[in-house]
Amino acid sequence: MLAGKRILLIVSGGIAAYKVLDLIRRLRERGAGVIPVMTRAAEQFVTPLSLSALAGEKVYRDLFDLTDEAEMGHIQLSRAADLVVVAPATANLLAKMAGGQADDLASTLLLATDKAVLVAPAMNVRMWQHPATQRNVATLRGDGVAFVGPNEGDMACGEYGPGRMAEVPEILAAIEAALAGGPLRGRRVVVTSGPTHEPIDPVRYIANRSSGAQGTSIARALAGLGAEVVFVTGPATVPPPAGVEVVRVETAREMLEAVQAALPADAAVFAAAVADWRVANAAGQKMKKDGTGLAPALEFAENPDILATVAGMSEGRPRLVVGFAAETHDVEAHARAKRDRKACDWIVANDVSPATGIMGGAENEVTLITAEGAETWPRLSKDEVAGRLAQRIAEALA
Repeated sequence: MLAGKRILLIVSGGIAAYKVLDLIRRLRERGAGVIPVMTRAAEQFVTPLSLSALAGEKVYRDLFDLTDEAEMGHIQLSRAADLVVVAPATANLLAKMAGGQADDLASTLLLATDKAVLVAPAMNVRMWQHPATQRNVATLRGDGVAFVGPNEGDMACGEYGPGRMAEVPEILAAIEAALAGGPLRGRRVVVTSGPTHEPIDPVRYIANRSSGAQGTSIARALAGLGAEVVFVTGPATVPPPAGVEVVRVETAREMLEAVQAALPADAAVFAAAVADWRVANAAGQKMKKDGTGLAPALEFAENPDILATVAGMSEGRPRLVVGFAAETHDVEAHARAKRDRKACDWIVANDVSPATGIMGGAENEVTLITAEGAETWPRLSKDEVAGRLAQRIAEALA
């Protein structure tokens, strides 16, 4: 997929810059050419010689280098690649991009390019969470800039949280997705995944055994076909896929809000195992035993029906709305009834009774319910199920 592609790699200043050495090596292994550009701050963390040796190309650093301008001016440089990748992307460079500044070679290239741009942010957790950075990220997303990461984890500064640059395999996957010329290129798809957690008190919650594996596989398969994927995930045990926009939520109500915020979209796939009920009288403090032997009385309220809400939209409804039906008996009958009741286009039904090992497992056995009838697939890996479903979605949207 990357053979013959040219990547303009802009490296800004941050400790995560050391990862780009491995990124360059792996891109070259896959047949891609890499044109390195460094900011002055990046030179504090990696050397131009290291990047040049691995890329087999000259490193560009200075906007006003007369030799560089004579050989390949910055306008030509900005447009000579198939994709522009910024890794790491610091808070400062993101701010320049959002504001349209062009005071050095890197920011000028980003303003002058007519190619797609993929950024891998890396910064302190507080800097990432700062309202100014989040405003800049929102602006860039609106401008069509794609993001990979940041991830959560320990940082060089000793703090923990979101801000770590995505790992090299994740960035590679995002680059492949950005360059994919697949049948879903230009399509936007929302995918929900994982369980929801409905609080009982600040430390306890109601949940289910969903790992998020199937939803993650579906999002990855759709991105692999070129789709722009918004991945709305509850607290899953499986990490989200690379190359998609990740929105993390906890509760069903938060998931509905995130889905509505992600619209409009060409398709929506609701693979999340959303709790039907929430605790209406959730305690603000941890509940304690009082010695009486009596359990606290929990009052339940019905959660919003995300699938039915989106499928029933009079305006802005996705062309294709796909729901999931996790059943323990009479799977096909319940799935057909659910499709009619929710007014969605397709239902992917599966048997999650304990004997199947499907809930939380690596395989799935599904029946696809459409207006044309029922189509039962053999037991497959969740990745294979995702691939088949993604291909069917591409055919439906063609």
